[in-house]
Amino acid sequence: MSQDNLIKLECTVCKRVNYHSSKNKKTLKNRLEMQKYCKHCKKRTPHKETK
Repeated sequence: MSQDNLIKLECTVCKRVNYHSSKNKKTLKNRLEMQKYCKHCKKRTPHKETK
């Protein structure tokens, strides 16, 4: 994966970075938000893209 396409996904509940992903920044302008499993909260929570 290219460095300029990498993004961090942060849990909205505990504010920890749990996942790294990639996205096409030319087609997706707004921030990504997904339901992912947080190992610290031990449940599925919304994860938002950080800087």
